[in-house]
Amino acid sequence: MLTIWITLCIVLIVFHIPAKAAPSNPEKERLLLYQGMEAVTGIPWPYLAAVDQYERNLRRLNKDRPEEKGLIAIHILPHRWSGPFNPDPDDRVPASIRFFGGMGRDADGDGKADPENDMDVLYSFARYLAEFGRTRDDIRIGLWKYYRHPVAVDIITHMARIYETMGKLDLKENHFPIPLHYNYTYRSTWGDRRGWGGLRIHEGTDIFADYGTPVLSTCYGYVELMGWNRYGGWRIGIRDLYNNYHYYGHLNGFNKEIKQGDVVKPGTVLGYVGSSGYGPPGTAGKFPPHLHFGLYTFNGSTTYSVDPYPRLRAWERETRKQLKKQQNQKHKARTGWLPVPTQAVPR
Repeated sequence: MLTIWITLCIVLIVFHIPAKAAPSNPEKERLLLYQGMEAVTGIPWPYLAAVDQYERNLRRLNKDRPEEKGLIAIHILPHRWSGPFNPDPDDRVPASIRFFGGMGRDADGDGKADPENDMDVLYSFARYLAEFGRTRDDIRIGLWKYYRHPVAVDIITHMARIYETMGKLDLKENHFPIPLHYNYTYRSTWGDRRGWGGLRIHEGTDIFADYGTPVLSTCYGYVELMGWNRYGGWRIGIRDLYNNYHYYGHLNGFNKEIKQGDVVKPGTVLGYVGSSGYGPPGTAGKFPPHLHFGLYTFNGSTTYSVDPYPRLRAWERETRKQLKKQQNQKHKARTGWLPVPTQAVPR
């Protein structure tokens, strides 16, 4: 234990992680904390980041969860923290917690295993995963033992893959799924009645565009699924960092450089608008060409459809602003505009 404390103290000094101070740059400080815990426990930081973000998403989606207070959002239930047979569910004594088989650990050497201490919580969860091993398969087993839900395991490991590929946490950018200079039109169609294949509701927004119009990724995401669906035709499904599954249906074909298991960025070409679907593989032309965009959220127990229309409108505005910003930068570069140098301010 002494060795662990010494190592953690070195990590705190090297990475400049304040244990109690209010974070000025939460994402930067979280990343440093994840990397520090990787150095101590051997669990790759993208998995720790993915678990933390998954739990942060659950707090957002489930109002019965306690409000997030610190840098780390992982919520370990009292009976898990103190031990299932511990008569004191609020136990903070490391020795008695270990005696009763609890997860709680003291990471910062203050003599308490505190479930509201960011370092204690992250270290405790990392130690739990490390008991199963440190490979991807080992970590998946640990996640299954903890969450007991295959969707949770997939989401966390796919999110970890995004963090691993991008090498950072600041991945909030979104993009409208159709290039803005193409002709397209859409309105709110979520919840409309559909009859083919049985009476059902329309779980998405239809964006009408010409055949062959590029379909773009709306987010940083992991390609979970590609192929044929009798309703959606040629479709692709992408998981983002917020427990959302982005569904692109009725495509005319895929980007040949994209495959299942890849990580994509906002604006990456995924495929092309078509009219495939409503039958066996290859069926097309039963309706005008359009992109069916669906959005599904997982709340820890259930996956359900949400109306994507408000987000599409927001992403359209965001994309337009980004394009205008890029055009202004190009214009300044062409005209030889340079910023006026300012005197550096000591920090």
